[in-house]
Amino acid sequence: MRYAPPGLVVNDFALLRDEDGTYAVLHLQGPWTPEFDHLRMETSYGRATSTDLVHWQPAGTAFGTGLPGRFDEQAVWTMHPIRHGDGMAMFYTGVRGLTDDGWPLQSVGLAYSDRTDGTGWRRHGTAPVVEADPRWYRTGARMGWRDPFVVRDDEGDGWVMAVCAADASLPVEVSGCVAWATSDDLEHWTVHPPLISPGDVDELECPVLERLDDGSWLLIGSIGATRNFEAWTAPRLRGPWTRRGPLGPTGSYAPRIIGAPDGSRVVVHTTPRRVGLTDTGARCRGVIAQPKLLVTPPDAAPRLEWWPVLNAWLGEETDKPALHAVGDVEISGPVEITLRTTAPGSDRPALTVGCDGKNLRVTGPDGTPLEETVLTAPAATLRILTVGEYVEVYADDVFVLTTLCYSGHPARWTAVTEGRTRTVPVRPVRLPEPHRDDASAVWPGPDTPSVPSPETGHESAKARP
Repeated sequence: MRYAPPGLVVNDFALLRDEDGTYAVLHLQGPWTPEFDHLRMETSYGRATSTDLVHWQPAGTAFGTGLPGRFDEQAVWTMHPIRHGDGMAMFYTGVRGLTDDGWPLQSVGLAYSDRTDGTGWRRHGTAPVVEADPRWYRTGARMGWRDPFVVRDDEGDGWVMAVCAADASLPVEVSGCVAWATSDDLEHWTVHPPLISPGDVDELECPVLERLDDGSWLLIGSIGATRNFEAWTAPRLRGPWTRRGPLGPTGSYAPRIIGAPDGSRVVVHTTPRRVGLTDTGARCRGVIAQPKLLVTPPDAAPRLEWWPVLNAWLGEETDKPALHAVGDVEISGPVEITLRTTAPGSDRPALTVGCDGKNLRVTGPDGTPLEETVLTAPAATLRILTVGEYVEVYADDVFVLTTLCYSGHPARWTAVTEGRTRTVPVRPVRLPEPHRDDASAVWPGPDTPSVPSPETGHESAKARP
């Protein structure tokens, strides 16, 4: 249900779908360290393949930094590959070094491939194809010019590129914007004033443009300070754009939209892990989470819902403990749901989900707050997913909360309402690769014998020959 290549952490990514239906993901990757240094570690793109957007197989490294002295010699960041002729063109972020005060110098480069599977890239020259225009955007210190996303222009035969940038007319702390540029040939670009500049965002990263069935446009972008992503809609690419508010909760980031095998449109995003794989560790780059169904009602805010295809990965309903599980809880009043306890057979909670109507919260051992949100309307039903340390909550089918908890042991799920306790039946999650630690850092799978980990005290896989 989640993916990261074993031993590595994942950041921004792109999704491809080949003509035979095979999906490929290109993603930023780096090793585990106490402090994640994205300049020294995000120097290559990993690649993995899937036929269903759930079960991913690592496929090695597909792209890396440029030669010394070039615009992408220091790091390569977020990319966007598109079909071009019989192959592909990929726009990507190159970092050539740092300003005197340590800020990354960013620009957008171009690479081509004769293939459509995300491999075989060759650079287009030795210079970037699009750079920040100082008339409208910050350059040098505190600049932003990264995360390109390219679509066909809806007012001609050319192309439009959205770019994460910093609005030069605004204070640094609220200068996050989406820049845009146009091109007739993918290689020569004209930069324009900001497409979207909210005026209250520090960084508006990983912009994605999606044309909807009625011809209108959806833009989603990640918000640096809140670590979630928001949505805007417009009748045309050039606007006017209407801000629709959060689409993904805190902890979901770097979204991508793609057509799923069942014909639906889904959003895939990253979710963090914690340094040291403990509840007290700082959040760091993490993994790619399972898809969510994108729902785009006319003249209303888009939303993310549980993707029904995932039900095929769920087992029969049970009241037995299951670390990887999905459970549905009807709410008739304030409720406290225990998912894990501090020890096997204990009744002392280690992971709980509580809701008093509109206030939704997740707590760890001894009631330590892990995450909370205020719902837009009281919920009648909660759907809770746990995959190891990862927790997701859906309120009336809408994705509203995600968090991490490395503590505790599997327990029967119980819900307490007005002093009455009831058991919550769950459906165990069948992990695509139960013995691979990208799925769960707490315990790799329900069929695997486990022993306490000497580092964390949590259960981990027994060593195999």
